[in-house]
Amino acid sequence: MSAKVRGISQAKKNLDALIGEIQGRKAVRAIQSALIIGSSQAALYTPIDTSTLLNSQFREIDANGTKITGRVGYSANYAIYVHDPNVPQIFRRSTAQKEFLTKGFEDMKDAIDSAIKKEMSL
Repeated sequence: MSAKVRGISQAKKNLDALIGEIQGRKAVRAIQSALIIGSSQAALYTPIDTSTLLNSQFREIDANGTKITGRVGYSANYAIYVHDPNVPQIFRRSTAQKEFLTKGFEDMKDAIDSAIKKEMSL
């Protein structure tokens, strides 16, 4: 007595779609965690005079097919000049540094790597 099993290909297709969706969510969550860690450290290094620069910080994630891109930036027009190491300035804040965005992510590289590893393994 044999029975024909139907729907195997549909079940496999649904399982593949579910796995892809879960992996996509994990990747976005990992990128978001990395952005939060790096931008928090960058905020510590950001010079403060009127807090306009600090308050203009933004994070965005762009998921385009299989490519996921995270971006942190400052929307204040003068942010590029404050960030530029060739423009001399004196800062009031003791933790303020030139190239604050770059250094924030470089200093937190180990924490970012561990956060991505943790998010992707859950």
